[in-house]
Amino acid sequence: MGKETLTVTDNRTGKIYELPIEHGTIRATDLRQIKAETDDFGLMSYDPAYMNTAECKSTITYIDGDKGILEYRGYPIEQLAEHSNYLEVAYLLIYGDLPNQERLAWWRNRISRHTFIHNNLVELIQAFRYDAHPMGILISCVSAMSTLFPDAKNVDDPAVREKQIWRIIGQVPTIAAYAYRNRIGRPFNQPDNSLSYTANLLYMMDYMNQRDYEVNPVLAKALDVLFILHADHEQNCSTATMRGVGSSRVDPYSALSAATAALYGPLHGGANEAVLRMLQQIGNVKNVPDFIDRVKKGEGRLMGFGHRVYKNYDPRAKIIRKVAYEVFEATDSNPLLEIAVELERIALQDEYFIARKLYPNVDFYSGLIYQALGFPMEYFPFLFAIPRAAGWLTQWLEMLDDPEQKIMRPRQVYLGASQRDYVPLEQR
Repeated sequence: MGKETLTVTDNRTGKIYELPIEHGTIRATDLRQIKAETDDFGLMSYDPAYMNTAECKSTITYIDGDKGILEYRGYPIEQLAEHSNYLEVAYLLIYGDLPNQERLAWWRNRISRHTFIHNNLVELIQAFRYDAHPMGILISCVSAMSTLFPDAKNVDDPAVREKQIWRIIGQVPTIAAYAYRNRIGRPFNQPDNSLSYTANLLYMMDYMNQRDYEVNPVLAKALDVLFILHADHEQNCSTATMRGVGSSRVDPYSALSAATAALYGPLHGGANEAVLRMLQQIGNVKNVPDFIDRVKKGEGRLMGFGHRVYKNYDPRAKIIRKVAYEVFEATDSNPLLEIAVELERIALQDEYFIARKLYPNVDFYSGLIYQALGFPMEYFPFLFAIPRAAGWLTQWLEMLDDPEQKIMRPRQVYLGASQRDYVPLEQR
């Protein structure tokens, strides 16, 4: 075995530097010693969009994109989706281990005690236009919670942090349901804490005072699996935002509101909506081959395929495909599913997509499931945000407890004008 170092020769000066390697990385600040002149700032790494920069050490989520592996705290996502439930997975993320029966009961009780939202939040939701985008409502409501719970600003107190976690995980589904009911002009349903986490969400959104009303257990289970799959996904755009804003030591509501705003973007939380629009555009199974040909000619985009991280079949997509069929057996059939299946079949056999490692990702089927559950497309990012709240909060906790972390302050490469003298207005 050689030394765990990297030898760098600066051809500008002929000097040789030896940089330590730790966990397959070098510290960017170690590059600062490499200078052409003694008064230079030092060498920096330039990495637009953080394509190859690790900004933290983490013990939460492990991804191997080439092998199609996703693990929470070391547990394969396939096992968690099959055997666990969302609240148990949220506990695993936040506390680091699976709970025993006593701790799980305690955890569920803590969350259920915080499902009711402040009356001021109810009034805030009602103040929005009926057609306001639900993500705008969520961003506003979560941000407003920082004013309702001012104790949350004491982020260095573990007990205070924990209480905000209970509040956020408990109340975000209620905000989602109330935003939906406000949109359709219906009275709000209070949470029913005798139901599971996802069944309660479906109840609050759907209940219309019917006799003998029951949430379909197949649909509640499907939503629970989707929530598990979306609970965390390492250092993506919204998670990096949560960490970046949280590094200023702001309260978790403000940081989570910023993370939600990042998720609002169509390249992040809106990807499954783009898949549905693509399938609607194709219109019929017989049109799939022609659509594939146009994509290969650069005349269209194959939405729901490929991923920044995964260069193999997204492990979440394999799970969600099975869930989609279970949902459609319990609801009305959807012709878009047939188009999706045929599109996937052809793409997975086509050398054009195989060579580019374009495999289905989690967004390819999730939109179909949400649509079958009765959610409007505008609510898809919200349904992403509800479970991701646990991941964001876990990443926030880890960032706060990491002694190496400071307030985030990226560097830049300045290419603007050099120093210029001000010219009075009348002389220009």
